[in-house]
Amino acid sequence: MRLLVIIFLIGLVCSGCAIKRAKQNRPSRPGVILGVQSYSFKDYSLDELLNAMVKLGIRSCELWEGHVASVPIVRDPKALTAWRMNINPGHLKEIKEKFKSRGLSIQAYNANFKDNVTDDELEKAFQAATFLGTKCITSSATVSLMPRLDRLAKKYQIIVAMHNHDLVNKPNEFSTSESFKRGMANLSGYIQINLDIGHFTAINQDPVAYIKEMHKKIPCVHIKDRKQNRGARTPFGKGDTPIGEVLRLIRDHNWPIVANIELEYPGDTIEEMERSIAFCINELNK
Repeated sequence: MRLLVIIFLIGLVCSGCAIKRAKQNRPSRPGVILGVQSYSFKDYSLDELLNAMVKLGIRSCELWEGHVASVPIVRDPKALTAWRMNINPGHLKEIKEKFKSRGLSIQAYNANFKDNVTDDELEKAFQAATFLGTKCITSSATVSLMPRLDRLAKKYQIIVAMHNHDLVNKPNEFSTSESFKRGMANLSGYIQINLDIGHFTAINQDPVAYIKEMHKKIPCVHIKDRKQNRGARTPFGKGDTPIGEVLRLIRDHNWPIVANIELEYPGDTIEEMERSIAFCINELNK
C-alpha cells in the first residue's frame, strides 16, 4: 500500500512538473499571437482574470469593459453611461500597470455601443483606450454608427475593429461580409474588422477565404467553434469552424492578426480554456 501511495505521489509531482514545463515553454507567439477575450472570464474579477492568464500562459488580452467597470454596471445601460461619463484616469492607469507588472498586454479595449449613444459617451471610450495603453477598440456596434466612430478614430488615431454576430436578419448589425463592406464604405482605414470566425461559420460564410481577402483590415479575430446554420457553440474541434486552417493561414503569411480565444459555452472556464489553448497549439504544430 505504501508503495502504491509513493508511486501515486511521484506521478502527481511528475505530472505537475510536466504541466509547469509545458506552460513555461509555451511560446508567446507560436507563429501567431494567441490571446484571450476577457469576456470568457465574465464571472471573474479583474485580479482573478489576471491570475488566470498567468496560470494559463496567455499574455495578450482583449479587455472586456466589464473587467474595467464591473459586470453589474455593463449590464445596466444607465449605470454604464454614468460610469463612462465619469471615468477615472487613475483607475485605468492602475489597470494598465497591473497587466504590465505581470508581463501581460492589453491588445484591445472592448466597448459596445447602440445607435442612441451620444458623441460624448463615444469619446470616453477612446479616452479609456488611451489610458489603458492600447491603440485598438473592438466593438459590437451598428453599421449606421460607423461614421461617428470614424471621426473619433481619426482624432485619436485608434483602430476600431467591428465584431460580427449571426444576426443576418438585422441589416444594421455586423454579420455577413456584405455588412462589413457597408460599414467600412467611404470611411478611413481606422475602421476595421474583429472577425468572429465562429459566428461567421454559423451563417455559412467562409472565414478562411474572407481573411485571405481582408487580412489588411483585420487586427484580431475571435477563435470560437460553432456549427453551421446558426448552430450551437461547441468545444474546439467539435463544430464546423476551420480553426486550424485560420491559425495556420495567419502563421504561414506572418500576418499581425491576434487570435483571441472566446469561450461562450458552459463548463469550467480554466479547464475549457486550457483545452482550447492546447487545441490551438496542436493545430499550429501541424
